[in-house]
Amino acid sequence: MALPVVFFAVFFAYPVAAITARGLGAAGPAGTVGTGGGGLDLGRIGEVLGRSDILDVLWFTTWQAVASTGLTLLLALPGAYAMARFAFPGKRLLRAVVTVPFVLPTVVVGTAFLAVVGRRGLLDELWGIRLDTSVWAILLAHVFFNYAVVVRTVGGLWSQLDPRQEEAARVLGASRLGAFRRVTLPALAPAVAAAALMISLFTYTSFGIVQILGGPAYTTLEAEIYRQTAQLLDLPTAAVLTLVQFAAVGGVLAVHAWTVRRRETALKLVDPGTTARRPRGTAQWTLLAAVLASVAVLLLPLGVLVARSFGGPDGLLYYRALADAGASGGTFLVAPLTAIGTSLTYALAATAIAVLVGGLAAAALTRRAGRLVRGFDALLMLPLGVSAVTVGFGFLIALDEPPLDLRASWWLVPLAQALVGVPFVVRTMLPVLRAVDATLREAAAVLGASPWRAWREVDLPLVSRALLVAAGFAFAVSLGEFGATVFIARPDSPTLPVAVARLIGRPGDLNYGQAMALSTILMVVCAVSLLLLERVRADRAGEL
Repeated sequence: MALPVVFFAVFFAYPVAAITARGLGAAGPAGTVGTGGGGLDLGRIGEVLGRSDILDVLWFTTWQAVASTGLTLLLALPGAYAMARFAFPGKRLLRAVVTVPFVLPTVVVGTAFLAVVGRRGLLDELWGIRLDTSVWAILLAHVFFNYAVVVRTVGGLWSQLDPRQEEAARVLGASRLGAFRRVTLPALAPAVAAAALMISLFTYTSFGIVQILGGPAYTTLEAEIYRQTAQLLDLPTAAVLTLVQFAAVGGVLAVHAWTVRRRETALKLVDPGTTARRPRGTAQWTLLAAVLASVAVLLLPLGVLVARSFGGPDGLLYYRALADAGASGGTFLVAPLTAIGTSLTYALAATAIAVLVGGLAAAALTRRAGRLVRGFDALLMLPLGVSAVTVGFGFLIALDEPPLDLRASWWLVPLAQALVGVPFVVRTMLPVLRAVDATLREAAAVLGASPWRAWREVDLPLVSRALLVAAGFAFAVSLGEFGATVFIARPDSPTLPVAVARLIGRPGDLNYGQAMALSTILMVVCAVSLLLLERVRADRAGEL
C-alpha cells in the first residue's frame, strides 16, 4: 500500500488541499486571495452557498444527474438483458462497439452530438431542428456516454445468474413478470444500484459535454468550477464548490462501496457461457431487433462525426489542414497533427504509472481486510469524482517548488492522467486477483519458492489477461482526459482533447472541420484499443 498511498498523497491530496486552502485563505491587506496570515476563512462557505446563481448551478447539476441516470437505465436495461440472455452472431463485436462511447473523451462525445444537433448539424439540415444549448442535448449525450456502464455492469451480472431459478418460479405458478420481480430483480438490484451510482457520479461531474452542448444557460458544478477558476479567477468560490462536490462524491462512493460488497457476497453465480441462448419466439426476436435499432441510433453521432470530417474536392481538406500550424488562425503554436504523437506519448507514460500504482493497490486490497482497507479502496476512486479542473489547477499551484517543481516538466500531464487511470486498473484487476486460489501460492512456498517467484510463476500467468485489459482501459481514459490536462498542457504540446476543444472554440468552417477530423482520429484510436481488449479480455476481467 505504501507506493499508492504516497502517489495519491503527493499528486492528488496535496494539490487539491493546496488549491482549496488558497481559495479559503484569509485575504491579505489588498484583498488578495490566500496572502493573509489568519488561516482559513470558513465564513466564505456560507457566503458562496447563499448566492442565488450558485444555488441554481447546484440545482441544475443535481437534477440533470438524476434525469440522466434514470434515462440511461430506461434505455440501457433492455440492452443489458439482450447481451446477457441472447446468443447471436456478432455479439462480442456489438459489446465492444457499445463500449466505445464510454472510453471516448467527453470532448469528442460533445463534438459528435454537435454534428447531429448543432448549427448546420444533421437535424438542422434535414428539418431545421437545433438542440444544442439545450438540456436535451446534455441528457442524450450522457445516455450515449454511459450506456456501456449498464450493459457491462448489469449485463455482466445478469449473464451469471442461473436462469433455472426463474424457471422454477414459473413452474410453481408465477407469471413471467412475477418471477422476474420476485427472483431476478432482487438479485440484480445491487448491480443496478451500482450502475446508477456510477452514472450519477459521471454525470454529476460532467464537464466537457456541458461546455460544448450546454452553452451559458446550463452550467454544472464542474463547469462552474472551471469558469470561476480560469475565467473569473475567483478562487474562494471555486474552493467552496470543490468542497461541495467532494462531499457529494464521497457520499456516492460510500453507497457504491456498500452495493459492491453486497453484490460480491450475496450471490451464487454460474458460468456466463451457459446462460445465453438463441432468441425464441416473436417477442424475443422483436426485443433483440429493438435493442439493435437503439444501438444504431445511439451510434449515429459517431457516424455523422466521421462524415463531417471529410471536406473539400477530395474529402481530405480538413485532414491536410491538420499538418499546417497556420491553418487554424493562430490557435496553435504547432501543427494540430503533432497533438497525436504528443497524446500517444503522454498516454503510454500515464498507462505505465497507472498499471504500477493500480496493480500494487489491487494486490494490497486482496491481501488485507478491514475498515482501513475499505477506506483505501474509496480513496482510489476519488479522482473519478473530484473536480479534474481543481486537480489540474492544483498542480500548477502546488507543484512549483523543489523538490516537486514539475511545472516545466512534461511528466506533469502523464501524472494527472494516471490519477484517472488508476481506478480503472484497480476495478479491473481486483476481482481477478481475489479469484486466485491462495493454496497455489502456499504450495509454491512449501516447494521453496520465494514470494517474488511465487507471484511471478503463479499469480502473474493467471492475471495476465486482466493486466492487459487494465492497461488498455488506462490507456484509453488517459488518452481522453481533458479536465486537468486543459490547465497543464503546454501551448506547444497540446493533447488531442485540448486541441479539439480549442478548434471548436474558434469560428470558421476550417476550424470546425479540423475539430471533426481530430475527433475522428481520436475515436479510431480508442475504438481500436477497445477491440483489441475485447479479444484478450477474460470473461470476468473486472466490472467494466
